[in-house]
Amino acid sequence: MSKKLFGLLLIAAMIGIVIAGIVKNNIENTSEFDNIALGSDVEFLATDEGLAKGKVAPDFELTTLDGETVSLSDYQGKKVILNFWATWCPPCRAEMPHMQKYFEEQAKEENVEILAVNLTTEDRGIDKVKTFVREYDLTFPILMDLEGEIGASYQAVTIPTSYMIDTKGRVQNKIVGPMDETMIEKMVSNLE
Repeated sequence: MSKKLFGLLLIAAMIGIVIAGIVKNNIENTSEFDNIALGSDVEFLATDEGLAKGKVAPDFELTTLDGETVSLSDYQGKKVILNFWATWCPPCRAEMPHMQKYFEEQAKEENVEILAVNLTTEDRGIDKVKTFVREYDLTFPILMDLEGEIGASYQAVTIPTSYMIDTKGRVQNKIVGPMDETMIEKMVSNLE
């Protein structure tokens, strides 16, 4: 067997091992979610933080565009749409009118709060954020992630990324990409 053929076989075997590991991890995560979705008797404690479905969303404290300091835990007892975005992001621009319309027309009666976390370290400055908020006439809280720590901890690599958090503070869904009103309504209807 030539050295080239042996090298190619070795590389193919290594790729196969990596793919098998990824598939196994995905299968394990899926079955964990299926158990939770089927209503297993899993008890979630406040210390059981994480981003997986059913975990308590990690608490954080950020300042709003208006200068108010808020924590995610301030909204315990409400359903929360936690949205990560930037002004330069076309899909973020596409979903903002839908989120605003939902916020104006349905959020209060559905006990929903929208928290839009601007990834300020990835954006073009606070003045651009203020202009964006005025342009879209946004009235829900705009939180400023000035250091990028919250976006990183919530793994908001692709934006927009949104988390649906139930009244107990548990993550129920993660949406990567823009949402429209129908999608928001559907996601919120699945929250307790």
